[in-house]
Parts: sequence; C-alpha cells; structure tokens
Amino acid sequence: MTEILFYHLQRQPVEKVLPTLLEKSLERGWKVVVQGGSEERMEALDAHLWTYRDEGFLPHGTWREPEAAAQPVLLTLTENNPNGASVRFLIDGAPVPADAAAYARIVLLFDGEDEDALKTARERWNEAKTRGFEATYWQLDDGGRWVKKA
Repeated sequence: MTEILFYHLQRQPVEKVLPTLLEKSLERGWKVVVQGGSEERMEALDAHLWTYRDEGFLPHGTWREPEAAAQPVLLTLTENNPNGASVRFLIDGAPVPADAAAYARIVLLFDGEDEDALKTARERWNEAKTRGFEATYWQLDDGGRWVKKA
C-alpha cells in the first residue's frame, strides 16, 4: 500500500529539507521523481542540487533531458514517471497523481508558514484518507529531528 507522508516545513525552506530526504531515498535504493509547480522553481532546484554541499552533489536530471529515464532523481512538472520511480516528492502544491497507488511512497512537503499551503495540505490529507492511503504527518522537533505526529 502506498504511504503518503506529509512534511510540515517550519523555519526551513524546501531547499534545505529536500536534499536530505532525497539522499535518504537513494541510500535505500529507490528511484525518485520530484514534481514542482513551475519551470522557474524546478530550474532553481536543479541548480541547487548540484551545489548545496561543498563536498558533493545529488545526481539528478530534469524532464527535458533525453536520458530522463536513467536518472536516479528526476525533477518534473508533470505526473509522468519516466525514470520508473517508486517514490514521488510533491512540492509547491503539486497534486497527488492519479496513479498514486503505483508508488511505494509519496512525500508531500508544504510550507507551514503559508496559509494557502496549509489549506492545500489539509485537502491533500483528506483526499489521501478518502482514497484509502496510509497517511502520516511529520514535523520537526526542537532538536531538528522529524517526529511523526499523526
């Protein structure tokens, strides 16, 4: 059954949280697709994943590249899954895809400081429950660790 994990971001932007979660997914041998809301955002994220750490980078590509199917992490604007990912990250209010049941895990990151993002996350939570998915809610504790709250 597909798990849908809701990550409530507070005091940290997607650019800070996403690379670590992507690294953990790759360590587990999972291919990943990240769906965002705009070309500008995905281009900025593409550049960020090459430079976010001094000692390395996160191997990835974008939906525009001819070798998209071979990428361990693929950035996209659509619901397609050209790299056969088992994990899908949704940012910027990207919708849960129609084929959500095809994934082992869907991770929805939302900005807890943005009322519209909170409203959208609540709608996605209700949708996940209605569709019968196992949904969990995660929030950072004071020590900077993700804690399952629901």
